[in-house]
Amino acid sequence: MVQTFFIYFGIPQLIQSLGFNFRLSPFVAGIITLSLNAGAYIAEIFRGGIEAIDHGQMEAARSLGLSRYRAMFKIILPQAVRVSIPALVNQFIISLKDTSIISIISLADIVYQARIYIGRTMQSFATWTIVGLFYLAIITVLSQISIYVEKRLDYGQKSRRQGTA
Repeated sequence: MVQTFFIYFGIPQLIQSLGFNFRLSPFVAGIITLSLNAGAYIAEIFRGGIEAIDHGQMEAARSLGLSRYRAMFKIILPQAVRVSIPALVNQFIISLKDTSIISIISLADIVYQARIYIGRTMQSFATWTIVGLFYLAIITVLSQISIYVEKRLDYGQKSRRQGTA
């Protein structure tokens, strides 16, 4: 929430104090906030995925004559992506839930629309139940996609874990 306020109110005020006429729309401020926040977490997820791969993988690739760049893209990153998938899907779900925070700057997301509807009808319980079910449905679909992707990326791993090649 602090990031949203800083980007929507703070940055335009700072630029205006320098003598420029600048204003951010709620949509642009929301996109910038969500992108910066998710981008930092996703970068850390990939860094952790790369760190999870044994350093011997890079040494083996380099000993076979692959350049550092080629070894990274052909050997290390495919394994790192496989390791990172659960955390990435979790981050996408968190980002989806974070969209409700940007309603504080009047960006018309589902939470903002629900508040308007409640103001007109005074049916808060039913409205928040529907909003909750909507988020639950989207998150359930994302979780099922995650399970499918994890299974697809797990090809060849099951037989190795069982001891047969």
